[in-house]
Amino acid sequence: MKRIGVLTGGGDCPGLNAVLRAVVKTADNDYDVKVIGFNDGYEGLIENRYRELSNRDVSGILTRGGTILGTSNRADPFRYPVLQGEEYVYLDRSTQAVRNFEALGLDALVAIGGDGTMAASAGMMELGLPIVGVPKTIDNDLVGTDVTFGFDSAVVTATDAIDKIHTTAQSHHRVMIVEVMGRYAGWLALSSGLAGGGDIILIPEFPYDIEAVCNAVKERNAAGKRFSIVVVGEGAHPAGGEMVVDRRIETSPDAIRLGGVSRQVAAQIEGLTNLECRVTILGHLLRGGSPTAFDRILATRYGTEAVHMVMRGEMGQMVAMKGSNIGSTPMSEVAGKLRTVTPDHPLVKAALSLGVCVGLPMGVPIEESLAEEATT
Repeated sequence: MKRIGVLTGGGDCPGLNAVLRAVVKTADNDYDVKVIGFNDGYEGLIENRYRELSNRDVSGILTRGGTILGTSNRADPFRYPVLQGEEYVYLDRSTQAVRNFEALGLDALVAIGGDGTMAASAGMMELGLPIVGVPKTIDNDLVGTDVTFGFDSAVVTATDAIDKIHTTAQSHHRVMIVEVMGRYAGWLALSSGLAGGGDIILIPEFPYDIEAVCNAVKERNAAGKRFSIVVVGEGAHPAGGEMVVDRRIETSPDAIRLGGVSRQVAAQIEGLTNLECRVTILGHLLRGGSPTAFDRILATRYGTEAVHMVMRGEMGQMVAMKGSNIGSTPMSEVAGKLRTVTPDHPLVKAALSLGVCVGLPMGVPIEESLAEEATT
């Protein structure tokens, strides 16, 4: 192999540049292989926008957030949005992407991204494109790996925000509600909620009972704790209710943009307890900034292993962390699936042991509450 491509797809997160650095340096230092970087994810491969990346290009980017290549969460090669007149039409540009890949004389592609990128890559593999995937997302919701890079950085950012909110919550005796990203998985809310000392943590996997939430707040007040911290995942929703959709972007493979459930929770708590609530939505703050030391190391390990896998001919695989070891998972097993929080997960058990309310009635086993909700 003499030339490989690399792209960063989906939403950005800390650690993307660390992976690019590792890919370029490993390819050059270990194998004397050149790396072609595509701009803006699969959009660059489809539109033939690229540049060669040298050791010099990736020097000094380890600590930088974002991605020097740019990214796009709308560039699905099989459903590519093209503006015709005043409306978008969706075209299959997968064969164009393959032609561009072949014209550049590339031997393989390293695709860095989340579930959307892995799904697109699995489809491109079926067209004959040799691909190795690298798992990225602050949501930590990819199956086949214990952790994705970007997650730890987002947890640290969210925890720092919760720490700061604690002081004003205590001063004003308020219920402070912090909303974090995570989409349909509660890993980010659960982890930052535990790390930040949240009193109530609401996640998508456990539809919440607002009366249970209010009871937890009132019990804290009765015990002399005149403030409460509520950490809410953007996909959290009430029992029997729906997730709160902020808006829809039809040109995106995942058109739904969640957001705003914290305001709904605040209004309900105020109405049922007469206690003043304040809402903070962290939003894209969680995607930005320099990666943590953990994410820098993880991203570096992922990037170097991706190149080694390419050189060994292990195509169609996604690099994965399993325990403390780097392994791999077939991309076909990742595409279209989500890794979500389970009731028996150690973090959930730890939260319950600490007396944290997860939005379910107290004294009722969590599996029983969820089974009842599913039946209803």
